[in-house]
Amino acid sequence: MRWSRFVPGALLALGGVLACGGVVSCGGDDEGPPRVTFAAAGGSVTATPTQYCDVQVQDCRADPDAAVALRVPPGTPIEVSVPSSVSEAPWQVVFRYRTPDGTKTQARSNVFAAGQRSSYTLTPPAEDAQLETVEVQQFGTSMVPREDGVDFATRATWVLSIDDRT
Repeated sequence: MRWSRFVPGALLALGGVLACGGVVSCGGDDEGPPRVTFAAAGGSVTATPTQYCDVQVQDCRADPDAAVALRVPPGTPIEVSVPSSVSEAPWQVVFRYRTPDGTKTQARSNVFAAGQRSSYTLTPPAEDAQLETVEVQQFGTSMVPREDGVDFATRATWVLSIDDRT
């Protein structure tokens, strides 16, 4: 189980989860865990979760083989699309990239509030930056108050590994 730190305003983002009675998808999804699509450079892949827990982040299952790969040249944006069963809860995109000198940096998007959006375009921070991994994180209702905000447990993750062979 992973934890992510947010500011107190992120409590509002959790409203969509709580409005569904603690269930992320109000629509009764019986098709299994949601899938996330990553697209770039004319290709796309669809991932199942590498981690998937109930909304309270108590009952979790891991599938490290669910990570997908996509060939993406340096500086190329990646389009991330999530289904409503993911976007009905707070989510964000975490990514790692490297610069031509080999420096590796991890960064993240803003947290998207429940119901705010179902796609995100990840643009590398520099024209020559090579994305290495992209991870979508959906948050559950489990939280721990902190002096500077709140930590939320990551309910589910979908992972893209970048194939950067030339």
